[in-house]
Amino acid sequence: MDIRQLKYFVAVANARNFTRASELLHIAQPPLSRQIQLLEEELGVKLILRNTRPLRLTEAGRVFYEQALQIINRLDQLKTTTRQLGLNEKQTLSIGFVASTLYGGLPMLVRQLRHRYPDVDIHLVELTSLQQFAALKSGRIDVGFGRIRGNDSTVARTILREERLVLALPPDSALAGESSRIPLSAIEGQKLIVYPKEPRPSFADHVLSLLNDYAVRPSEVHEVREIQTALGLVAAESGLCLIPASARLRSDLVYRLIDDPRITSPIIMSHRLNDNAWYIPAIKETVAAMYAENPPWLDVEHSVFPGATASKAMPAAGRRRPTS
Repeated sequence: MDIRQLKYFVAVANARNFTRASELLHIAQPPLSRQIQLLEEELGVKLILRNTRPLRLTEAGRVFYEQALQIINRLDQLKTTTRQLGLNEKQTLSIGFVASTLYGGLPMLVRQLRHRYPDVDIHLVELTSLQQFAALKSGRIDVGFGRIRGNDSTVARTILREERLVLALPPDSALAGESSRIPLSAIEGQKLIVYPKEPRPSFADHVLSLLNDYAVRPSEVHEVREIQTALGLVAAESGLCLIPASARLRSDLVYRLIDDPRITSPIIMSHRLNDNAWYIPAIKETVAAMYAENPPWLDVEHSVFPGATASKAMPAAGRRRPTS
């Protein structure tokens, strides 16, 4: 087994067709089929079901695909890092993020990382939580910050904190007369605005799942593309909207905290499984230092930390210098 065979298999698995895969690889189809056959013979298992259209992977094939993809990505990273060091270039760190994390700690985290590691070139890429999983596996990003719990076995996830949700209301709403906490059941029979409309699953599905778990049924659900649109429609008295506490962007709305500490949205750090690169402990240590400062955006009243406290939630991992 060699890296060429792994790349051939991944190409076929992605294309679900030997002809298309051979075109992408710029090789003839018979040698490609033969290499996959030799790979299966060496492993002693079938990886691809050839009698289906499009081609399908066996269960063993799916596991092999995930592992092969990780090996190829790690090899590409090794080549890139080695070339950068050899050419005395800056090391790069690509961070994926969902837009709502910009209202919380992400800007401070990036500033502190740039201060601690001035020789690292940090790139930010806006991606949904689901898109981040694919970007991690392809090597497009190194770390992601999202809000949706995934079940991808090749991605490791750490919940940094659970951010409590607030209900955004127009000032003239009957529910806006008080500033106290409000039960989730208050949404029963109300028009609800959720975001983003696509791609799914997303924060919209998280909100709808919470309502379903508590048997709360809005009279109507309106899906929009982004939070700014959702809050604009709330201001126009077109409905109500559940948002993370840090996303209270408009001063012309009333925000009431949901009176249940379980009604939250997680801030999740994701990275490739078994990734031992320097930036994983570096980011976790920087997050722990930020939490210890108790900055205004943290708003402890509206956050729930694993282990009850910020210091327990993200123990310092020991500062390291970036290396290859």
